[in-house]
Amino acid sequence: MKFSHKKKAYIAAMLYALIIGFSFLFSKLTLTLTSPLDTLAHRFTVSFIFASIPVLLGWIKLDINKRDLLRILPLSLFYPTMFFGFQIFGLVYISSSEAGIIQATIPIFTMIFSTIFLKERPSILQKISMLLSVAGVVYIFFMKGINLKSNIFIGIVLILLSALSSAGNNVLARKMTGKYTPICLTYITTAIGFVSFNIMAIIDHALKGTLNAYFKPFTNPLFVGSIVYLGILSSLITSLLVNYALSKIEASKMSVFNNLSTLITMLAGVIFLGETLQYFHILGAVMIILGIIGTNFGDRILFSRKHS
Repeated sequence: MKFSHKKKAYIAAMLYALIIGFSFLFSKLTLTLTSPLDTLAHRFTVSFIFASIPVLLGWIKLDINKRDLLRILPLSLFYPTMFFGFQIFGLVYISSSEAGIIQATIPIFTMIFSTIFLKERPSILQKISMLLSVAGVVYIFFMKGINLKSNIFIGIVLILLSALSSAGNNVLARKMTGKYTPICLTYITTAIGFVSFNIMAIIDHALKGTLNAYFKPFTNPLFVGSIVYLGILSSLITSLLVNYALSKIEASKMSVFNNLSTLITMLAGVIFLGETLQYFHILGAVMIILGIIGTNFGDRILFSRKHS
């Protein structure tokens, strides 16, 4: 069976959501053994090493120069540097539930940015569907209960900046995939993430006088397995998947799959952590899925009905 480029893009988007959804479990495991900054540094070290193997062996050729690097640099700053950096430090101040509500706004920011910078024009149905998907995420988190009494202003600002970074990446990557291949963009952004996070982590250890503990987590098999998942699948492969998807479908359509990853995280908690599945989980999940379907296929369904 042959798939069209758009079908492949949607498959890539769903795989992206699936991998990101399960990454939360592995992130929680690594954070019991090392700091958030070290997790990011080791994660992108593994990612960069794995990405460099086919390049060094000559299986993949990167036809880029210094000017190309300067053009891709802003994309790398949006994702992974600012997205993960703001996210990690934001979680110091607020809970993951509170962060989840804020990050559910990524499709809305992406829609606004894509309208301004890419001249994409989502239909009324797409806008309503996108808001329905976002509402599904917010509904689940509110029903689970969140703590708004703590001092969360700094955390809200940082997570909001993380969401804006993701939206900026969706729009800029959509634009740049017309000039560069998804593999090229993925390798360069991974390399810059590797450099930036390791520099930050080493400086942090140097200031604390704990450089000797930098690689200590790798003595734990659980950490090694988790960081391999995060580095190869959740960083490298997802970057490749999102860049490929954005080369074929609109940024606003791709961004709504972020909410699907939230749903997968919830299901992973039920299956692997023994968390209870409540009625509001199911209702919120239906809202998320209907929103994704409406955003990506609603206009096509209405069009086919009108002409049937």
